[in-house]
Amino acid sequence: MSRIFILCAAALLGACQSTQPEPQPQITEQRQQHTPASDDIQSPQQGDKIATDTPQESPQEVDDVWQRIRMQLRFADSTHPDVMRRIQWYLSHPNYMEEISRRAQPYLFHIVTEVEKRNLPIELALMPLIESDFDASAYSHKHASGLWQLTPALAQYFGVKISPWYDGRQDVINSTDAALDFLEYLYKRFDGDWYHTIAAYNVGEGRVFKAIEKNKKAGKSTDFFALSLPKQTRHYVPKLLAAVQLLKHKKMEFPPIANESAITTLPMTGAVILADKKQWRELENLNHGVIRFPAIIDSPHLVVPANKKQHWQSIIAKQQSSDYSQWHHYTISKGDSLSVIAKRYELTVSQLKAFNNLQSDRIRIGDKLILPVLADEQIEHKVRSGESLWKIARHYDVTVAKLKQWNNLSKDTLRIGETIKVFLSRS
Repeated sequence: MSRIFILCAAALLGACQSTQPEPQPQITEQRQQHTPASDDIQSPQQGDKIATDTPQESPQEVDDVWQRIRMQLRFADSTHPDVMRRIQWYLSHPNYMEEISRRAQPYLFHIVTEVEKRNLPIELALMPLIESDFDASAYSHKHASGLWQLTPALAQYFGVKISPWYDGRQDVINSTDAALDFLEYLYKRFDGDWYHTIAAYNVGEGRVFKAIEKNKKAGKSTDFFALSLPKQTRHYVPKLLAAVQLLKHKKMEFPPIANESAITTLPMTGAVILADKKQWRELENLNHGVIRFPAIIDSPHLVVPANKKQHWQSIIAKQQSSDYSQWHHYTISKGDSLSVIAKRYELTVSQLKAFNNLQSDRIRIGDKLILPVLADEQIEHKVRSGESLWKIARHYDVTVAKLKQWNNLSKDTLRIGETIKVFLSRS
């Protein structure tokens, strides 16, 4: 048993349940009929009614990213009742895809490009729709986070950085790399069965393997739809297949997204302060992984609009790395050490040393250290009767998503008397 198998089975390292409600509309139950998923992937040329408005163009040349995806869909259609019910749910919520397109606009081109680079089924680019409704700040009750709903253990196994200052699960670049790495691993583990692979992404490979082995011993089919899996996972694959079929056959409008890069990255080294709150608001929705405004620490890059790259390069270049007026100054006292101070302020020793140009771990009583912590930034707010996350966020002029991120909250409910951390800048 491989190390990653043990890791995934123990921690249930599948992604979390989608934030979408369960399908409400019911349709007449039909004979259970579907196309087995294991090897039944068809080329776009073989697909039924796959529309290409401009057949002379390649997928990369068309104007709309949804069309780019449509031209490359390979999964065969399924008429399984679970898929048909989900199709009806989508059709009964005509505004749903409008919101999905709005949220996906900054990210979808990048995700599609990365899926294509690995020669994976383009259907995988739609998984953030099922995972998080394309909400990069989403949290689940299992502490999964981001577009791809990665758990902390899975993310860190695949090299995603998580610290008190930065959570790469909410970064489209880092999280997409990790999610696709995981899917490639699962695809090999399940001998090329994409339905089993996608189910395992949701619930964990151990659970899917057990279900397969149980059916084998009973002489039953090991097709995904025949497996005994948790309700969430039984609905998970049909949700994806339903969205795929609606897009493939143009049964629902997917508002167009320009088939061009909407974002780019600026490499970050050390720490950067964006003291202008208005400036940061322009980038906040692209950088949910940056936990504490305005200090950008531990982030390997800053995600910026592609058409404003030079503008933001100039702003970052003008940051005065020697201006520590906004930082907290700490006087070393008896009993202090770098490790003690670092732990107290949720930092690493290397961060302390970098900010203070220290070549060794030796410090002296009375000396001052500059901490990469903004002065007066943390507030402990005790929840009172009648308060909600929305009211608290509005009071401090922050977002609900940030309150949930700072406090590791997966739900919107609060208890009277509990303490909520709020990080504020002085600007």
